[in-house]
Amino acid sequence: MSDLLERLRGRGWRMTAQRRVVAEVLDGDHVHLTADEVHARAAQRLPEISRATVYNTLGEMVSLGEVIEVATDHRAKRYDPNAHHPHQHLVCANCGAVRDVRPAGDPLKDLPADERFGYTVSDVEITYRGLCPACASA
Repeated sequence: MSDLLERLRGRGWRMTAQRRVVAEVLDGDHVHLTADEVHARAAQRLPEISRATVYNTLGEMVSLGEVIEVATDHRAKRYDPNAHHPHQHLVCANCGAVRDVRPAGDPLKDLPADERFGYTVSDVEITYRGLCPACASA
């Protein structure tokens, strides 16, 4: 379970009912929902929540660095609350399911100096692609 609600409260973020329900929907392990999925789940808990409120709240959480936007190919952006634990993503090429993975080693150190072309590298994003078990067996 992620600690998203506690992190937001610790920042003194004003916790309205709408913001709280969006954070609750995102809270958990391996959560990578689209904005529309967040809205649908939030509306089950708080029917009057608007799509604009969900989009604005997600944008604020991303700006705060408490949620990561994950773009996979040409699919809708997904929102990952696992912002403070280094990880990469495993994406199903068929259905788009996303899982957090923590490969051994340090991908930042694995890039040889002669392949950095003088860049000071500060971050790495690696996406593993394949078929999830459900899609592979279909």
